[in-house]
Parts: sequence; structure tokens; C-alpha cells
Amino acid sequence: MKLYIRYNINTTCKSLLQEQLDKLGLTCELTGLGELELKNGISADQHNQLSTVLKKYGIEVLDDRISSLVQKTKDTIIEMLYLEEKLPPSKVSFYLAQKLNYSFGYISNLFSEVTFISIENFIIMQKIERVKQLIIANELTFTQIASKLNYSSSAHLSWQFKKITGLTPSSFQRIIKKRRENNGSNAEKELM
Repeated sequence: MKLYIRYNINTTCKSLLQEQLDKLGLTCELTGLGELELKNGISADQHNQLSTVLKKYGIEVLDDRISSLVQKTKDTIIEMLYLEEKLPPSKVSFYLAQKLNYSFGYISNLFSEVTFISIENFIIMQKIERVKQLIIANELTFTQIASKLNYSSSAHLSWQFKKITGLTPSSFQRIIKKRRENNGSNAEKELM
């Protein structure tokens, strides 16, 4: 039997971080996305323990400002796509500059140097991942998804989705529906 769940990645991550910091006896305040302020210092041993424990969950402790800013940029983009009810009406460049307190040119150049992809391509890839999740959730039409993610039309969304995945959103939706039907019939067989 399959269970479908919904979770808030931001809340989950904060809870996980807090649990691990408490275990190590570190008191801190989460000051922003991807940032925490330790009330007391941290020993090298505690730093290594924290890094090791968090790595198991896919969380990396960053030791330099550049890596930190690139990660904050990624986190801000993901937060924008997942937590906002609708993408901000302003340009993404303005949104990122405002959230990160750096000029977009600086953020963009740094991001490209470190990740070897542009912010624009990263956003497109993340938007397509978000579209997949919204299709799987099956709560919105393609037009509503396009509007939510600031596509000019559902045709534009479909074109970009196919360019990245090789499938149209409708094809992807049919595959998901077929998998659910197959899993449902397999679950029924298991119950009998």
C-alpha cells in the first residue's frame, strides 16, 4: 500500500537542524534561510560532529562566504518556487537582489562561476521540478500551474517542460495516472 504525503521542506529542515544542534548541546537561533547564529562558540570537534551528522541528511555546513552565498541563492530560488502562493510579480533578478542584499549582477556571476550554470537555467530546472510535483498532486490545471509559476501561457509551460524532460505535461500526467492505477490494482491484489 502506498501513502501519499505532503510536507513543508522548510519546516522539516528547521526541525531536523534544531534536533541535531540540541543533541550536541549547541544553542542557536535560525536567523535566515541557510543561516544560524550560535549563541556560544563551537569547538572544532563539535563542528566536525555537526558536519558529519548533517551530511547524512543532505545538509552541508559551508565554511566560506562564496559557497554560502551560492547556497543561499539556490535556497531563495527554491523557497520562491515552493513557499510562495504565486511567484512574485517583480523580476526574479530584483527579487534575488532584494532577498540577498547583493546586486543581481554580482550574484549571477558568482553563481555561474561556482555552479557552471546560469541562474536562469537553474530556475528553469527548478520550475520544471515544481511543475512535476504540482502535476503529481493533481490539484491544479495546466493553466493554473502556468499562472502560479509566471509562465506567459500553458503553451509556454508545455514547450519548456518538453524541452527539459522530453515529455509534454499531458504525457507526464498520463504516466503518473497509469502508475497510480497499476499500484492501486497491485495493492488490491495484496489485500485479497
